[in-house]
Amino acid sequence: MKISILEPIGISACKFNQLKHDFEALGHELIFFSDRNENENELIKRAESADAIVVSNIPISANFIANCPNLSMISVAFTGVDHIDMQACKDRDILVSNAAGFSTESVAELTLGMILSLYRKIVGGDAITRFGGNRGTFLGTELNGKCIGIIGAGAIGLRVAEIARVFNCRVLAYSRTEKKIDGLEFVSLSTLLKEADIISLHTPLTEETKGMIGADEFKAMKESAILINTARGPVVDSEALCKALEDGEIAGAAIDVYEKEPPLEKEHILFTAPNLIMLPHLAFASHESFDKRIDIVMDNIKLWLEGNPRNIMN
Repeated sequence: MKISILEPIGISACKFNQLKHDFEALGHELIFFSDRNENENELIKRAESADAIVVSNIPISANFIANCPNLSMISVAFTGVDHIDMQACKDRDILVSNAAGFSTESVAELTLGMILSLYRKIVGGDAITRFGGNRGTFLGTELNGKCIGIIGAGAIGLRVAEIARVFNCRVLAYSRTEKKIDGLEFVSLSTLLKEADIISLHTPLTEETKGMIGADEFKAMKESAILINTARGPVVDSEALCKALEDGEIAGAAIDVYEKEPPLEKEHILFTAPNLIMLPHLAFASHESFDKRIDIVMDNIKLWLEGNPRNIMN
């Protein structure tokens, strides 16, 4: 079998050599590309004759799949697979596995960091200090005792809930599947929007979740509420978010994901929004999570080769 890692995904030369040796010992060829290139023609060349590929969040289209006749398995170095044409994979009987759990800690920790940055005005405070100012009328908000609403009670959402309880927070959750978990109240979306001081998104992007937080949802929130999005950009209507911030319908927001991967166009509407922290999609990116990711995606391939695939998404 030929296995092609189409982009770096944080693999060091030492780690790759170890993996190459391991797969060659099993009778397989492992190829590695040390740069990220999203040009589809280049990606097709890199995947030429490969039986399995590794890719993170680079879009994989039906055209790519049609031009890779040997392709039988895609090991996605990411949790979500909305950038993969899953129907094309299904039509070709190509197995898709994800890197479930690799970034649970890193995303949960950044979520709390974003909340604290908004509440304690860390970003604004840094800017004022650098320009020679002082605290002035700055007043922060304490996280202790607040109500946090988590939309999407998967591994990351549950980890955020666990950390939030350390801050004595009441935790509400809305999810397609309710679970019985101590300290977690499952409620309707309307109840969560109405009662939460902090709304944190951890839901995958699907047809049902696309645009689920829009103008009506912002109107339903408290004026003092803040929104955190480390899930997927299209879950939130960017125009509605900008207007909600401008009109004071909510107090602030922090987002790490957008309709596309950064860099964003200079005219992006959110650049004009007040009380907004914008990050370049880095919630998942930590030394520890990248190490976990490499092990997960390569083990996915090994298990598939053994006839025992895991983390199956289709």
